[in-house]
Formats: sequence, structure tokens, C-alpha cells
Amino acid sequence: MSQSASKVMTMVATVWSSRERIYRSAIPILAIAVAASLAGCANLKRDSVTVGAIPDDYRTTHPIVIAEKNEKIDLPVGAGDRGMTRFQRDTLSGFLDGYDKSAAPALTIAIPVGSANEIAAAAAGRDFARLAVASGIQRNRILMTSYQSVSAEASAPIRVAYISLKAQTDKCGRWPEDLLQTSENKHYADFGCSYQNNLAAQMANPADLLGPRKPTPIDAARRGLVIDGYRDAPIYKPVPQTEVDY
Repeated sequence: MSQSASKVMTMVATVWSSRERIYRSAIPILAIAVAASLAGCANLKRDSVTVGAIPDDYRTTHPIVIAEKNEKIDLPVGAGDRGMTRFQRDTLSGFLDGYDKSAAPALTIAIPVGSANEIAAAAAGRDFARLAVASGIQRNRILMTSYQSVSAEASAPIRVAYISLKAQTDKCGRWPEDLLQTSENKHYADFGCSYQNNLAAQMANPADLLGPRKPTPIDAARRGLVIDGYRDAPIYKPVPQTEVDY
């Protein structure tokens, strides 16, 4: 082999060895880049799940729940009253309209003692119990009790209370964030709260939110009367309009 040929072979070997070193050094770099990209995908997937789990529905942020609520009213009694007054009768009758006779919770009538109107309150409390019985409340569900007045010189009210099942939501008026400082295009914290509260207040029977009721039997006589009236009703015929020359 000539000297020039030996130099050429040496140069080729040098080039291939340098390329091999480059490839070997590039492999760890590529591995790190691939791992970083996979980690970025993993973080992106985790973040998307976290963001997607944030509730953005007023029915989720302000759910209507069914819970027991203590319905109570304080009726003032004057020291010179003799029994239940007309004002007390009307107010108590309206309060007892919300009493669920099917559930028959205990009705508590708390009469003040040690107050300036102690005698008048005792007489009015007995009249309250009679009115409750006349309203359809069972006598054994009425509990007469007393409480100590905070002042012997003041007239304390009679407290009437019972437990009822109510549909309710949380209180409205939460503004934790500024509405102008968000770009997520999501509902604000108080969105839908008033609507949910109004809907819960309109529920006459909160159990309707749990499931449908059993249908009541039909009134066959009334149904037949309505259908006969529909069939026998006269048929409306429009009056033809005539052309009028002006």
C-alpha cells in the first residue's frame, strides 16, 4: 500500500470515530428530551383533569338539600291581656298552616316565667293549645313548657315551635373573587344561588325532590262529566265576512 493510500484510510477512520463519538453523546441528550416531553404530557393530562373537575354548574355549587328546620314564632303578650287576642289568633293560625299533620311533629309552647306578664302569658298559652287542637293537631303532640325570663320588669313573648322538613340551600351573597379579574369564562360563586333558594322555598312537599309520588286514584264520575261536556260542546263556526265597498 502506498503512503497516500495509508493517509486516506487514516482520515476515513478518524471521521468515522468522530461521528461515532457524536452519536454516542447525542443518545443521552435525545433520551432526556424524550423523557421531558413525556413528563410534559403527563403533567398536561394531570392538569386538564384537575381543571375539568372544578364545578361550573349552579346545581352543583348551590345544591338543594332536604333537612330538618326548627320553625318558631314569638308572640308578644301584654301584661294586661286576658287570654288570646285576635292578633295572636290570626298570627298563630297562619303559623300552624305549615304544620305537617301527617308527620305530626311535637308542637312546643314555651311560656315565660318570672316576667311582668307571667299570669297573662299562662292564660294565653292555654288558649294557644286549644287553637292548635282545633286546627287538627293531636293533643298528645302538644308540649307545654316554660323558660326563665331575662328581666322581671319586661314582658316576654310566648314561643311556639315545631320541627319540619324543608328544602333549602346555602346562604347567598358570597363574592370571593372580582368578576372583572377572571378570564376563565366560568360561573361566579354566587351564580344561581337566588334561583335555587326561590325554587326550594316553593316546594310544598320537599319529598317530591327525592322521587315521584304514587298516583292517586282517578275520579271516574268527574272524568265522564268532563268528557261529555267536551263532546256536547257546540262547534264554533266562523261567520263569513262580506266585502264592503267604501
